[in-house]
Amino acid sequence: MSKKTIEKNEAEELRRALDERTAQLRTVTEELEKFSYSVSHDLRAPLRAIEGFSRILLEDYSGKLDEEGQRYLTILDASSRKMTRLLDALLMFSRLGRQELKPEPLNMRELVQSVWEKLDSPSALRQVELKLGNLPDAVGDAALVGQIWENLLGNAIKFTSRKDLASIEISGECQSGQAVYWIKDNGVGFNMKAADQLFGVFQKLHPEEEFEGSGIGLALVQRLVRRHSGDIRGEAEVGKGATFCFQLPVPNSLGERAVK
Repeated sequence: MSKKTIEKNEAEELRRALDERTAQLRTVTEELEKFSYSVSHDLRAPLRAIEGFSRILLEDYSGKLDEEGQRYLTILDASSRKMTRLLDALLMFSRLGRQELKPEPLNMRELVQSVWEKLDSPSALRQVELKLGNLPDAVGDAALVGQIWENLLGNAIKFTSRKDLASIEISGECQSGQAVYWIKDNGVGFNMKAADQLFGVFQKLHPEEEFEGSGIGLALVQRLVRRHSGDIRGEAEVGKGATFCFQLPVPNSLGERAVK
């Protein structure tokens, strides 16, 4: 058997092993998605019952409880509300991960402006300035790409809340057949030593008492970007803001085929 034949057989064997491993990982991922969907869906009903009855007790029977009893009930109500929010976020994470993509050409400037207008208005006590630079068009699922921007803009608004004048800048350019976008803010930033936790589910780089949140937003963003055959990274400096960069396919036949 020639050396070339041996190398060819080894390459085919390696390819088969990789295909098998990929199939196994896909199966495990699908099972985990189904499990998280089932758990988050099935737990919502009993949690909402706890939340509803605790609220009734607080509103109608608080006068029959002493101060300590009222405090315990308030904690119970707040905790059940928080758990409901977490489960809702987990359910969304699972649903969007399985949702079929419907790629189409996207006018990114119009999409960003539309998302910005739908977000809750920042506090009237401070000014939030949105600066839009060049935003090349892309190919993607309009609803899911909108979800990407909603989470990134929402984070930028939240983490600039200590600034009287908050600045959010968005720009982009085409690089190597991809549309690359940046969103930069002048907020609290984060320590790059913890950057490996940035896109993990329920991973938060700031204490809950400082900034509320589910801890799923950036994990969801990463998942949606990767479903569009792109990737995302974040850079920051404590007290000096954060920048996130991600890629999407461009509007041509090659870009449209890249969306999975």
